[in-house]
Amino acid sequence: MTRTRPDFRLSMESLNALLDHLGQERRHGWGATIETLVFLFWLACGTSYRVVSRAFGMPRSTVHQIVHRVTEEVVAIRRQVIHLPRTAEDLEAVLRVFAGLARHRAFRKAAGAIDGCPVRIVPPSGPDGDCYRNRKLFPSIILQAVCDHQGRFIDTYVGWPGSVHDCRVLRHSPLYRRALYPPPGQYILADGGYPCLQHPLPLITPYRQPLQGVGPQRFNSHHSRARSIIERAFGMMKTRFRSIFLKALEVHHTFVPQVITACAVMHNICIGAGDIMAPDAGIVEDVAEDEGEDVEAVSGAPWRDQLCAEVSALEEVPMDHQYI
Repeated sequence: MTRTRPDFRLSMESLNALLDHLGQERRHGWGATIETLVFLFWLACGTSYRVVSRAFGMPRSTVHQIVHRVTEEVVAIRRQVIHLPRTAEDLEAVLRVFAGLARHRAFRKAAGAIDGCPVRIVPPSGPDGDCYRNRKLFPSIILQAVCDHQGRFIDTYVGWPGSVHDCRVLRHSPLYRRALYPPPGQYILADGGYPCLQHPLPLITPYRQPLQGVGPQRFNSHHSRARSIIERAFGMMKTRFRSIFLKALEVHHTFVPQVITACAVMHNICIGAGDIMAPDAGIVEDVAEDEGEDVEAVSGAPWRDQLCAEVSALEEVPMDHQYI
């Protein structure tokens, strides 16, 4: 097997890295490699157990068992793969490159970018299904994620119904409640769907329309340049796992968060293996929403004003940056 991407959406290097992370040979069953390939093919072909069973010559019930088992195993290694910067050097690289993404040194304290991604699902029947319909009127479950300068996810939180606003998802997330990241004096970039905060979770959002003066316009432009990396990260993952993210995920809604988390884990593994899949045209979205419900927190508006003044006072960063 020399070419794995067309059928399994991962390069050979990524596949080997995934198998290394899973790091086990099963005493029973078809073996770790075959079962992992069954799982990946299931993702790649649109979650059809019937198609996978024909391709591998297995009973459909066996495919179902393998998919659920391997999904649980991939989710179990998420903390090895999806994690905050672990060393001062790692954090410094994040801060340095985010300033390069923004092309302005005023953003040298940006330590990540956050956004929410709705994932289409087949909703449960009955009245409970209505709560999964989002503002675009399709049923979904929300993935909240923070990425670093490379588009690697450093925090994920998934499971809320699509009707819930991003702001409410944020308020209930461990990232917000535990306030473990970013370090003091640093912040995470967010779009207008989030509140501008200083505490408990430092979030810097763009100025809302209509803009008053050149300063906020310049600030928003640099802010968008840096924050767009999270949109690109979602775009890369959607392009790789098109059958999961570009049509309704036809599994029980309680299983959806595990599948999404597994995809996020593999997204990071692929980036680490140099297996970069550029987002298809039209997949990357960059649409800011109006700010949602208020949260009991300290506003970051004065901090944003200071950054805006710094943008107006300083020249742009004279550096070229290569996006991945």
